[in-house]
Amino acid sequence: MKFLILGAGAVGLSMAAMLSGVADVTAVARGETARECTRKGFSISGAWGDLTTRFPCCTEPPVDEVFDYVLVTTKAYNTRDVCQRYARDFPGAEFVSFQNGIGSAEIIASFTGRVIGGVVMSGFIRTGPGHVHVTGNAGESLFGRYPCGIDEGVRAFTDLLGQSGIPARPVPDIRDHIWSKNLISCTLNPLSAILGVEYGSLTGSHTWQIISEITREYFTIAGAEGVTLAWKTPEEYLHYLGHELIPLMSTHTSSMLQDIRKGRMTEIGFMNGAIYRHGEPHGLDAPYNRCIAELVEFLEKKELRDMKLSLV
Repeated sequence: MKFLILGAGAVGLSMAAMLSGVADVTAVARGETARECTRKGFSISGAWGDLTTRFPCCTEPPVDEVFDYVLVTTKAYNTRDVCQRYARDFPGAEFVSFQNGIGSAEIIASFTGRVIGGVVMSGFIRTGPGHVHVTGNAGESLFGRYPCGIDEGVRAFTDLLGQSGIPARPVPDIRDHIWSKNLISCTLNPLSAILGVEYGSLTGSHTWQIISEITREYFTIAGAEGVTLAWKTPEEYLHYLGHELIPLMSTHTSSMLQDIRKGRMTEIGFMNGAIYRHGEPHGLDAPYNRCIAELVEFLEKKELRDMKLSLV
């Protein structure tokens, strides 16, 4: 089985490292990362175990190679560009979306009819060009034919992930699971980025009130969209968040906070931004999600501007 991983950052490189023990894997990454992985190999530590391995890592996909699966692990806002550049080069491959937020799978589906949606319930922190620390594992990774269904392509993929050491299973309703994962992202990532804190610091009364309102708006809009979330009520989700997930991931630094600190764009438009936009056709307002999205957009533009000024 041959895998191509496009836009290999923390998640993509970690997947490549694990899969390299059971499959033929090629990763496409930025120049420094590709050079480091080629020179010294790549290592992961933490919840998925400690592993150092080597696999082909380059800045462009190999020419004229045939891949069974193409894993799209870019930032969500780069999805369309990646598909425009590479989707036609691998017409027989299954394309698997691993991105945060909602909307990436729909973009990929506009280029190919062979789309698998994925939800990875782990936290990743890039500690160097050739190393990622997996901070926590909040459950199995889930995959399904997008927007719904299970077939042989999905089963073969999840079986191979299991063989590699990544707990995974196929699900018939992956769109619902993507929305459920995005609820977690919407309630934790933006606040951690705005306040500059780890998840464990978000349980105080002031932040919890904001999280609660984001959650209530999310449930209303998900219902209008015909999405069935993993929790029946906002209260059930908030109990899970406060008593199970945050304690497990208390020391995790969100990818959004990592992006802000590095002066990079965030995926807020595919998280809280996507939620208030999905509400608009239904006549539903989402002031908390809109406010959070606009605050993060202010921060990312400020950090991008400050980063540019520091380079002058």
